[in-house]
Amino acid sequence: MTLIPSTPDSLSSEMTSLTDGLRNGIELNGSGRSNGNTSSNGGSRSSSTSDGPRSGRRKSTPMMPPFMVSAPGKVIVFGEHAVVHGKAAIAASISLRSYLHVTTLSKSRRTITLRFPDIDLVHSWHIDELPWELFSHPSKKKYYYDLVTSLDPELLASIQKHLTDVSPHKPPAERKIHQNSAACFLYLFLSLGSQKFHGSIYTLRSTIPIGAGLGSSASIAVCLSAALLLQIRTLSGPHPDQPPDEARLQIERINRWAFVAEMAIHGNPSGVDNTVATQGKAVVFQRTDYDKPPVVTPLWDFPELPLLLVDTRTPKSTAAEVAKVANLKNTHQKLVGSILDAVDKVTRTAEGLIDEEDFDAKGHESLRRMGELISINHGLLASLGVSHPRLERVRELIDFQGLGWTKLTGAGGGGCSITLMKPGVSQDKLDALSEQLDAEGYAQFKTTLGGDGIGVLWPAVLKNGSDEDDDGGMEIDLDKFLKAPGTEGVEKLVGVHGGTGEREGWKFWRVESR
Repeated sequence: MTLIPSTPDSLSSEMTSLTDGLRNGIELNGSGRSNGNTSSNGGSRSSSTSDGPRSGRRKSTPMMPPFMVSAPGKVIVFGEHAVVHGKAAIAASISLRSYLHVTTLSKSRRTITLRFPDIDLVHSWHIDELPWELFSHPSKKKYYYDLVTSLDPELLASIQKHLTDVSPHKPPAERKIHQNSAACFLYLFLSLGSQKFHGSIYTLRSTIPIGAGLGSSASIAVCLSAALLLQIRTLSGPHPDQPPDEARLQIERINRWAFVAEMAIHGNPSGVDNTVATQGKAVVFQRTDYDKPPVVTPLWDFPELPLLLVDTRTPKSTAAEVAKVANLKNTHQKLVGSILDAVDKVTRTAEGLIDEEDFDAKGHESLRRMGELISINHGLLASLGVSHPRLERVRELIDFQGLGWTKLTGAGGGGCSITLMKPGVSQDKLDALSEQLDAEGYAQFKTTLGGDGIGVLWPAVLKNGSDEDDDGGMEIDLDKFLKAPGTEGVEKLVGVHGGTGEREGWKFWRVESR
C-alpha cells in the first residue's frame, strides 16, 4: 500500500512563496517569510544578524547545540484483518518511544555517524564522498516542501556502494537490517542536506520492542525526518500558542519525509505507522481500492487511556495469518464476510464512542463501553482462527479475573496483546498479575494509548529532580545517553514522562479539533 499524504490548502500558497524566495536567493523560515539572512552553512540557516560594524572576516555560523527528538510506537486497536478486506481500522500511538540524540561536530570534522546500540549498529561516512552530484542534479533534487511518493531507483542505486561496508561481519539477516537502516538514513540525509552540511552524530535508542508489530521502524523514520528538518531550519515551533493550522503543517512536513524513509526500509508501506508516530493520538484508515492510497482520518481528540501491552514472545507470520483468513473467506464467503462486517461495525462504533461529548477517559462507564468493544473485537478475530494459546492465556489471567479487557493486536498468531485496564484495581492484584506473566515468560509494558506524537528537546537539557535543576537542568550529552542501561535507563534519563508525569523541556506539536 502507498499513502499519498494530503496537501493542505495553505501549503500550495506556501510552496509558491517558498519557490519564489529560493529562486531569488532569499532564505525563508518555516512560515514562508524571509528571515533576513541570505547565507547558508551546512544545510542549516541562522536567523541571527550582527548589530555591530562589519569586519573583513566572514562570520561563521554557530554550531547547533545537542538536541533530541522522540516519536512513539503504535498498536492497532480495532479492525485487524478486516482492514485487509476493505474495512476500517483504528491505530493509536503508545507511550513506548524512540529517542534520537543529535550532536553537531565542528566544521573540520567531515563525517556523519549513525549509531543504534540497541541493534549493535555503528557506521560513519565521509560527507564529501557521498553522491551529492546526483542528488543535487536539477532533475533529481527534492526540497523539504516537496511531496515524494516514490523512491528514485537511480538515487537508490547510487547509495548502494556506501552500504557495502556496513556491518560486514554480522550474520546475513542482521546485516540486512543494518543496511536497510543505513539506506533509510542516507536517502533522507542526501535528499534534505547538502555537501556543506556540518558533520553530525545521530544516536538512536528505543524502548519499543523491535519486530513486534509496534511500529518501531516508523518511529525511527519520524525521528530522522524531524531531526534533519530541524537541522536545515525548516520547522517552526513547537510552542504552546502555535496556531493549529501551522502545527498541522509542521506535522505534515515531518510525516512526508518519514514516509520516504519508510519506503526506503519497506518498499511499499501503508503510511499508517509513520502517520501515527508523527501526529500521535490515533487514526482511522481504510482502503477499498488497492489501486489507490488508503483514506487516513486523524482522530485528534483520541483520549489517553491506560494500557497493558503484553508480548507473547511467540514468533508470528503476518503473511501466514492474512492468508489463513483469505482461505477461510474463500471457503465460507458469506459467513466470514459477515464476521468482517461485524469487525467493521465494532471499529465504527468505537470511533463514534470516542467522539461523544460526554466520553470520559477516566470514567467507569466510558471505559466499560470501550472495553466491551475490545472484547467483542477479539472474539470476532478468534473466530477467524488468528488467536493463539499464548494470547488466550493472557485473556484468562486478566479478563476472567476482572482486571481489564484484552484483545490481540496486529496479525495475531502470537505477537502482542493489549489490555484496557479497569480503574480501581488493587495494587495487590496488579502485582500478582505481573509476577504470573513474568513466570510464564511474557514481556509486559505498562503504557498509555493515544499520547503525543513527535517531540523535540532543544537543547538537550532536562530537569530530572537533581541538584542540576537549579542551574537550568542536566545536559543530556552523548556519553550519558549511550550509557543509560536498557529501556528503563533510557526512560529514566530522557523519557518524555520518566514515570513522574510530563517533563519540562520536551515540546510537541499538539492539535485538537475541539
